[in-house]
Amino acid sequence: MVPDVSTGSDTRGLINYLFGKGRRDEHTDPHIVAAWDMAGAPDPGRDPTATYTQLAKRLDHHVDLRTRELGKKPPQHVWHCPVRTAPGDRYLTDAEWAEVARRVVAATGIAPEGDEQACRWIAVRHADDHIHILATTVRADGRRPRTNRDGWRAQKECRKIEAEFGLRRLKSGDLTAPRTPTGAERAKAERQGQEVTAREWLREQAYAVAAAVRSIDDYFTVLTSLGIQVKPRVSAKTGEVDGYSLAAPGDAIWYGGSKLAPDLSYNRLTERLPTQDVADRPQPAADPADAWRRTESAVRTARTLLDSDDEAVAQGHLDAFGDTLHNLARATPEPHQAELQAAAKAFNRARRSVIRADHQAATELRQAAKDLAYSPNIPGGLAIALVFAAVHLVRAAATWHAQRGHEQQAAAAEQAFLHLQASYQQAAQPVLEDLTRRAPRPQTAERFKATVRQAIPDHADRILADPAWPALTTTLARTETAGHNPRQLLTEVAGRRELDTAERPAEVLNWRITAQPNRRAQAARTRSTRSTTPSVQAPQPAPTTVSERLAERGRRR
Repeated sequence: MVPDVSTGSDTRGLINYLFGKGRRDEHTDPHIVAAWDMAGAPDPGRDPTATYTQLAKRLDHHVDLRTRELGKKPPQHVWHCPVRTAPGDRYLTDAEWAEVARRVVAATGIAPEGDEQACRWIAVRHADDHIHILATTVRADGRRPRTNRDGWRAQKECRKIEAEFGLRRLKSGDLTAPRTPTGAERAKAERQGQEVTAREWLREQAYAVAAAVRSIDDYFTVLTSLGIQVKPRVSAKTGEVDGYSLAAPGDAIWYGGSKLAPDLSYNRLTERLPTQDVADRPQPAADPADAWRRTESAVRTARTLLDSDDEAVAQGHLDAFGDTLHNLARATPEPHQAELQAAAKAFNRARRSVIRADHQAATELRQAAKDLAYSPNIPGGLAIALVFAAVHLVRAAATWHAQRGHEQQAAAAEQAFLHLQASYQQAAQPVLEDLTRRAPRPQTAERFKATVRQAIPDHADRILADPAWPALTTTLARTETAGHNPRQLLTEVAGRRELDTAERPAEVLNWRITAQPNRRAQAARTRSTRSTTPSVQAPQPAPTTVSERLAERGRRR
């Protein structure tokens, strides 16, 4: 059961909508199921003598009295809360919806139980699966009701109603969820043949761009290059930008950043996208794969930080990991991109909670992730190793949120996990099969068995029994050729995180080793760097480079 609280200032206009045919003629038999006083609330849906104006005047009675006292109408005096059952829920009778309405207005402070001075309100039903509660927020004593955190309180009461009415139990929120599209927005998208509303499309574009760029100026530049209309808001006091609004290409409806999602507000963006001169930006790595390795390492570090007691640091890394997923999806070629994009979209809800994030603590992960947007595609094992690390982090994120009662975030992380797991399986299976086909001769495999027993004796039996063991022998042979000592390498990668909980320890070790740089190639690059003195600074990728890559999946029209 989903409540959605909003406010306005036109009682008559909302009544017109509630008792009208609807924007798509979807309203059926509009009528009042509950009210502050059923005898005193004329019902234009069932009483042919009742009018919209008459009902509006009754609802606005205390508002009008207060208006005469103040000389102006109280602002935002109309309180509106649709309450909808979940798809698949049973049919509720009018009497049941009336009880829902009375409990919601009591819980939110509109009409506390037994309060004779409470606000006037009605609940209108014009469909099987929902009602609309309309209230005017001036009490009989002239005061405004105490409706702070009314959305959260409505949700909390709806969770109780679901349990008592035998309805589908939805996840409790914490007021950090983005606003859902209105019925008018959904209808507009349908008319235009769009799969998502403008609000939802702009939100995903904003997240993807913010994940890739390195400054707030680049953020606006790239959004504009995608055809999105950008309107900065300049403070009258300081003369500086302190907010912004976006509109889809060719659209006249603008959405403030905070209306798209809480962490897309200007203030939240500047916390993690400070102004940064081009000269101060990190230089491209000599090894194109370096960004992938550093990101994989930072993701593994973030996974360990979820076990620490510092919640702000953990929350900061979850937010930075949201950027990582967007850039990973962008940098990964088809056909695995779709699942990664779905994972990034799902995790947007899991990247924020009521815990304030320490963004500075997650600088390493965020910067490594941004570098993916400026790095070439790296096919094969290294990309799979990063997805593999992401799978484990997102599963840990679901547990972390669940332990703290963040129900919606935990559910979103689980959804992201399913998409990441599907992407990993699609990409990893053919690679592991190819490594298995290329397994070294039996004598070499036996030597590596002995090496495993020496390096990781506590887990040797499980590693050797893992179906991925033949693939691991191929990887060990390759790293040995690249200049690594297999025993030292196994000891090192096994020590990064315990293997007790790993169902496929050989597979885990394979991807950890894959993320290691080639030592001989690394040494060759070091010698080359020492013998060559660059005469100019390496060029920086322009924001348009990012916009071109975003445009491949971002243009809406």
